[in-house]
Amino acid sequence: MTNFEEWVCIEECRGYMEGEILRAKLEANGIPVQAIQESAGLTYGMTVGSLGIVQIFVPLEFAEDARVLITPIEDEGNPV
Repeated sequence: MTNFEEWVCIEECRGYMEGEILRAKLEANGIPVQAIQESAGLTYGMTVGSLGIVQIFVPLEFAEDARVLITPIEDEGNPV
């Protein structure tokens, strides 16, 4: 993996599964990503409180593109 100078947190989500979904979406679009969760929260499957938070980090140079990818698109009230 390429060494990047600085990684920034672009999102905090609840629980391992939500973090993995975001990680997979970013990686599928060519953005390096690290999903970090407190080890006790991961071990016990926490999804609430500080132990349940998963932080999504990307290199600074990818941050803007990553934020656009994970921002929900407004569907103007139409059901999906």
